[in-house]
Amino acid sequence: MTAPRRVPGDVLVHLRRARDHLDRHYADDFDLDLLAGLAGMSRYHFVRSFAVTYRTTPAAYLAERRVERAQDLLRAANLTVTEVCHAVGYSSLGSFSSKFREVVGESPSDFQKRYAAAGNPRIPGCYVFMAGLVERGSATQEKRDPGDPS
Repeated sequence: MTAPRRVPGDVLVHLRRARDHLDRHYADDFDLDLLAGLAGMSRYHFVRSFAVTYRTTPAAYLAERRVERAQDLLRAANLTVTEVCHAVGYSSLGSFSSKFREVVGESPSDFQKRYAAAGNPRIPGCYVFMAGLVERGSATQEKRDPGDPS
């Protein structure tokens, strides 16, 4: 029987730095080179070490953090599913909904309706934006038509 694979103890500090960065900047674009740089490793060694240590890839870890944050917003804030989608870092509502359903087991709108039916108090969306809990530009940003001069 083989022992479970582990990374050396001094590497854990660097992996935690990258994981903490993902936790704090979950709404930012995923940048594997930045994370590997924070950990002081090549991108390939970083992905292997991260997967051995946390039993998931950095991208899968980030997706789970985003869904967890989306659950919080859908439960507590008076925001649309689209606003929550953009607030947690997704640019595609379809990708967000698919990942949310995969992790949670129901669609974001069904999840939100279930908590709304329970009568839980909701934080007004305007307060969520004013308090800085969500970046306003990222949550309400619309795609511009490349041919539109405005």
